[in-house]
Amino acid sequence: MKRLLLILLITTVGISQLLAFGQSERDDESLRLAMSGNPDTLDPQATPGTLTFQVTRSIYDTLVEPDVDGEIVPALAASWEADDDATVWTFHLREGVRFHHGADLSADDVVATFERMLDEEFASPNADELGPIENIQAIDDHTVRITLGEPYAPLLASLASSWSAILPADLVEEEHDFGAVPVGTGPFRFREWVQDSRIVLDRHDGYWMDGAPQIGGVVFFIIEEPSVQLQGLLTGDFDVIDTVQPESLDRVREHPETRLDETLSSLAMVLSMNTRREPLDSVDVRRAITHAVNKEQVLDIAYGGGEVGGTFMDTGDVYHRDFSDRYPYDPDAARELLAGADADVGRTLTIAVPQNYEAHVNAGQLYQQMLEDVGLDVELKLVEWSTWLSDVYGDGDFDLTVIGHTGKLDPEGRLGDLTSERFYTGWQNAEFNELVRAARRTADVEERQELYAEALEILAEEVPMVFTGTNYRYIGLRRHVRDFHMDGKLDTYDFRRVHFLNE
Repeated sequence: MKRLLLILLITTVGISQLLAFGQSERDDESLRLAMSGNPDTLDPQATPGTLTFQVTRSIYDTLVEPDVDGEIVPALAASWEADDDATVWTFHLREGVRFHHGADLSADDVVATFERMLDEEFASPNADELGPIENIQAIDDHTVRITLGEPYAPLLASLASSWSAILPADLVEEEHDFGAVPVGTGPFRFREWVQDSRIVLDRHDGYWMDGAPQIGGVVFFIIEEPSVQLQGLLTGDFDVIDTVQPESLDRVREHPETRLDETLSSLAMVLSMNTRREPLDSVDVRRAITHAVNKEQVLDIAYGGGEVGGTFMDTGDVYHRDFSDRYPYDPDAARELLAGADADVGRTLTIAVPQNYEAHVNAGQLYQQMLEDVGLDVELKLVEWSTWLSDVYGDGDFDLTVIGHTGKLDPEGRLGDLTSERFYTGWQNAEFNELVRAARRTADVEERQELYAEALEILAEEVPMVFTGTNYRYIGLRRHVRDFHMDGKLDTYDFRRVHFLNE
């Protein structure tokens, strides 16, 4: 009913008037982007949520960062070196970098940032990403030394990721609320966040990178309804929209003032199963569910196409291995496995779906139909994004759920999560855990690939998730937007080089 009323309102008054209700007037120097949901927080250390990182990437910097080709390059750290066994890392910070509230960047800020993230009382969901850090020390004002208990190959990738954003030490000491008022060194500074409406960022004129940013600011409009996003793009009220539904692709392609950014995403689209609950604790039931799913159909209808997968890695990743032939679409095989399973398959299973992502909702409906076709009783439950993060991902309160796991710069960022008993699927396998831990300690790429290949094969056999595959990403843009860049692995925006074509 809420969506219906919103669509009727748009039809009656037009999207320009809708955006004017309580919202700021158009600033021609600012980029206006429609995003599909509300971040649960703007504290990059307090959440695993991609929506948060898509905003905070513009507010904060990291010590190192991925360039447009995915290579890790200097950011706040101008250079670094490691000792022979890669357990002592020394980072040399840029001088003259200033936080948005006026304080100068120093080594103390780096120390305070990572001590906060590793603090058990703070309980950052990303703390494990930093690996076996034993000590972080400020050697002088612009030199930081990180000491590890053992070699940790993903360290630079983790330091380049959004959760490793550097915070100001003085505000950390004051227990500042970064979730509501973020303060960083990034190219844009925070102005306001109106829940369920907009987040406004202004250009940071003192930014350390020469010539950046080139636009006056960024306004993220929280627009869950894809049809509203589309209308705003076509009328020029939005410069960028993060969601173009499959049925709307031709409208964007054919409009004289809009274009599509079309790429294979780094998402792993899954139907996750709570292996702590019956009957999903039975591998035969999980295999049956996988046999019941027509992955190609789900990708084509719900996500606008993609590449079928068979394990927990996006199909374009160098570490990906194709195990999609293990449990292919075969409803008869699914029924046979269910009939012979030593588990109660009669109870109703609920699929929890984040309602702000229409593609996931559509996928959930397809999964429901496919599972019912093989004899399972399934119902769909739509939940708010913040509820999904807290109840489903955080507390593991679900039977099945639909989600796309964001890409990571290193396989540890994705596979390492599964070694934790806290991970939301509840699945554990000692051999898998040891393979992933061995890969963490291994610097040689070929050896890591072999270790991860074995680990991914175990996942393909045990199927704690239906590994549907990797979708194509469709972002809609006005033609005057130039040098737009989304980091393919981190699924975050880099607006530093964006500018508008003067026509």
